[in-house]
Amino acid sequence: MSSLTGGTSLAGGYTRLCKGLAVFLVAGHLLVQILPVSLTYLALIPARTIPFAWNLITAGYIEQTIYGVVISTVGLLLMGKMLEPVWSSREFLKFIFIVNFLTSLWVFVTAIVLYYATTKESYLYMPLSGFHGVLAGFLVGVKQIFSDQELPFLKLKAKWLPSILLLLAGISSFFSSEPVTYLPTLCFGAYMGWIYLRYWQKKPETKFKGDPSDEFSFSSFFPEFLRPVIDPIATLFGRLLCGKREIQPEFDDHDMSSNPLPGSDPIEASRRRERGARALEERLAAERLAAVRSSQEPRRDASENV
Repeated sequence: MSSLTGGTSLAGGYTRLCKGLAVFLVAGHLLVQILPVSLTYLALIPARTIPFAWNLITAGYIEQTIYGVVISTVGLLLMGKMLEPVWSSREFLKFIFIVNFLTSLWVFVTAIVLYYATTKESYLYMPLSGFHGVLAGFLVGVKQIFSDQELPFLKLKAKWLPSILLLLAGISSFFSSEPVTYLPTLCFGAYMGWIYLRYWQKKPETKFKGDPSDEFSFSSFFPEFLRPVIDPIATLFGRLLCGKREIQPEFDDHDMSSNPLPGSDPIEASRRRERGARALEERLAAERLAAVRSSQEPRRDASENV
């Protein structure tokens, strides 16, 4: 709990990469406010995605509203401070790029399907954009690393954050005039984040990809009584998207066996959580030390003047 509390502190300690990405989000928001025509080329407009296919990448970094850019910037800084020390800067940036692109791709497909199902042209010409899909993916990463830690001021474990976000988004969609502007992005962002971490994320310290532990299964996002129903469905989609095997080892050419060692997966999941807690504890200790030094400097100057 202390690691999660320290990691979500507003006092500072944000990484350079997260600060740079935050500036990028703010700059994107200012651009579409100063030059509204740029939204036509940067946001995801399904009718214009072909030939403007680059909006599958740019849309995720364009916030159209002030509250959107504030939420995205704060969420990026806070969750980036927790996740980047564990994943590394390169892996953190790779996660953002892949989850953003795949989320935009599936949102595009959803908009086309909705148009053919309803014949409403608004689904084709509505500008869709925002970083909230990646934020939903970040929450999945928080669930993976800080699963059993409780949130500050709440008797709620971190593993339920993605589920609660999607539940609240689903409920609010009944009272929103345009739920398509955010609900598909949140759903696909969380799901693509889970797909990446479950099957694709490379681990330099091992020869395996992903996290096949039971506590990170797709059914773990749901209450216990629903899991017997969810598991077969999740297995089907997992095989369609990622092949027949849930565990995909990466062996060198000289390795003869393709089977993982028994019991290695729970151990790896435990090590990942320990690394996350240790990294955040070290960052928190460094912040405290810097604060103590800065408070001692004025006293030292005053004594020298005397």
